[in-house]
Order: sequence, then C-alpha cells, then structure tokens
Amino acid sequence: MTVFLAVIGVLGVSASGPIMAATAAPALAIAFWRNALGAVVMGAPAALRSPRAFSRLTRTETKWTALAAVALALHFACFITALQLTSVAAATALVCLQAGWIALFNLARGIPVAPRVLAGLGAALAGVVVITGFDLALSRDALIGDLLAVAGGALAGLYTIAGGKARATMSTGTYTSLCYGLCALLLLAMCLAFRQPLVSFEPAAWAGILAVTVVAQLLGHSVFNHLLAVISPLVVSMIILLEIPGAAILAAVFLGEQLPAGTYGGLALILAGLAVVVAGQGRRPRSRALPPAPPALGGDIVD
Repeated sequence: MTVFLAVIGVLGVSASGPIMAATAAPALAIAFWRNALGAVVMGAPAALRSPRAFSRLTRTETKWTALAAVALALHFACFITALQLTSVAAATALVCLQAGWIALFNLARGIPVAPRVLAGLGAALAGVVVITGFDLALSRDALIGDLLAVAGGALAGLYTIAGGKARATMSTGTYTSLCYGLCALLLLAMCLAFRQPLVSFEPAAWAGILAVTVVAQLLGHSVFNHLLAVISPLVVSMIILLEIPGAAILAAVFLGEQLPAGTYGGLALILAGLAVVVAGQGRRPRSRALPPAPPALGGDIVD
C-alpha cells in the first residue's frame, strides 16, 4: 500500500506543472481556487473529527501556520507564473531547489552542513546556470520565468521549515486546512489588488483548476503528508525528486515541449545535486546530529 501511495503521489505532483501550464486562467486565480477547494476538502473532515482542535491553537502554532501560509501563497504566485513564462521542465526543476534552500537556511541558522551537501548544492546551482543560460538565449520571458521558479523554491523551503514547526503539535488535517485556507485568503487579496478575474473562465479552464486541485493539491500533497507519518522524511524526499523527470516527460508528451539539449543537461545536474543534498542531510555527523531532510516540494508542496 505504501508503494502504491508513493506512485500516486509522484504522479500527482508531476502532473501539476503540465496541468497548470495548460490552464487558460490567471496564475493567482489558479492558485486561489486550488487552495480554497483544498481547504474545504481537508477542513470538513478535520472539523468533524476534532472540532475543538481549531479553537485550541497555541500562539506558537498560530505563528508558524501563518508564516507557512504566507510563504505558500507567494510560492504559488511565483511558480504558476513561472509555468506560463518558461518551460514546465525548467520551472519544475528550479522550484525543486527547495531542498537546497533548506540546507542553506540551516547553514545560516548555524546548523552544520556536511561537505557532501555543499557539493550537491554546487552541482544543483551549476544546473541552474546551465538552464538559465539557454533560456536567456531563447527569450527574456523564459529567463524571468526561471528566476520566479528559483524564488518559488526558496519560498517552498521556508514553507516547509515553518510547516515542520507547526506540525510538531498539530494534526495533518488541522494544519493543512488552516494553512490552505489562510493561503487562499492571501491569494484572494492579491487577485483583487492586481485585478485578476476569479470567475468567468472557459469550461476548459475550470476543468484544469479542478484537475490540479484533485491531482496535485489532494492526491499529491495529501498523499505525501500521509507518507510522512509512516516512512522517513528522507525517503519521501527522494521519492518527490522523481517529480523533475516526471514533469519533463509529461510536458513533452502532452504539451509538445521541445527543449535544447543543454537544458536536459541542466535538469540532470539539478536532479543529481539535489539527490546528494537530500542523502547528505540524512546522515548524522558524530559531533552533532542533523535534523532529517525535509521533503523537496516542487510545484506542489508537503508539510
């Protein structure tokens, strides 16, 4: 059953990029609806099971949940916009750098980082340089999309760290429903501020929004949230890295994306580098134990 759920989760997060790229709706509107619908679907059962959990939040839980929601809203704004400017394969690989960002955040917080982790970060960053170099030659929009995807990865790393703090004492249902709900409210405010429409879309666009909600938000995110309770975060992290080649293959098949040969080299460098980063964070040095590597969240982010 665990293997089956892992396959479902990988397919869910891998398909999210192609689906969102093909959805003819504003980026902020797509992000709003997938989080709003996700909050309802996750929140209703949680409220029925533990109605008092929502009224017993501590100040610490509220703080970390709010920070996670802000980071998640900005992540979606960056990532979905990136999907509309650059290739799905490049955007997915660059946003998956969140594992590397988490390692850098830990380094900035004074948590030791193993040399092999730094080597993996170097390989992943080399992949970024390769991809952005080829995209710069293609168009200015593609380069802007790459930069937004990198920013989305950093925000996903911040979301993961904050979510880990909140989830230390909160159930998955309570945390995800509150986080998705607050994220949706923030995205709603952004839609209104930038005058992006929230309705009046073509039926195909609504079908895309519903598909990404079911496939990515519920199957992808929720499955990996469950897997975190039954297998180690390190294993989950390694599984989610399959999103990079998965999204590239799906985009090539269903969207007809054709990338320069050098871009595929950059994707391979990022994938290999992140695999080293995740594996390196799972090791414990003799002097001081490192926390387990949090999951890498590409288009779609877990606790």
